Amino acid sequence: MFSRMFGKPKPEATTVTTLDKLNETLEMLEKKEKVLLKKAAAEVEKAKEFTRAKNKRAAIQCLKRKRLYEQQIEQLGNFQLRIHDQMIMLEGAKATTETVDALRTGANAMKAMQKAVNIDDVDKTMDEINEQTENMKQIQEALSAPIGAAADFDEA
Repeated sequence: MFSRMFGKPKPEATTVTTLDKLNETLEMLEKKEKVLLKKAAAEVEKAKEFTRAKNKRAAIQCLKRKRLYEQQIEQLGNFQLRIHDQMIMLEGAKATTETVDALRTGANAMKAMQKAVNIDDVDKTMDEINEQTENMKQIQEALSAPIGAAADFDEA
């Protein structure tokens, strides 16, 4: 019942579909512009023919129609410019959104890593590393100590 009164909810447009729609509209406007350019050129040719035939009034009418076509061409150019602006803004917004999503994902991953690592665990690990390093130094000193006759030899 409500769908009859209010209509069906519109599906949310994605950035890609919106960009596709804008591209289609842009192509349609470019085709219209080409058609209008041809019509304007045809009106100029008609005006030349009427001028040759000494029909000034008909030639002026052709030039007026040409001017109207040129105004429409200019309007289509403005529409195309607006669509290009919209596309640039949409692509920028998409890049910004993707960047924020990537940063958010990185921040969540970093939080998870920090939860896995406790500062007490880090201190304990560092203490163990230092202890093992000291043990290795003592072992190396013991191994490098002279044995036998070399131990009794005085360098002086």
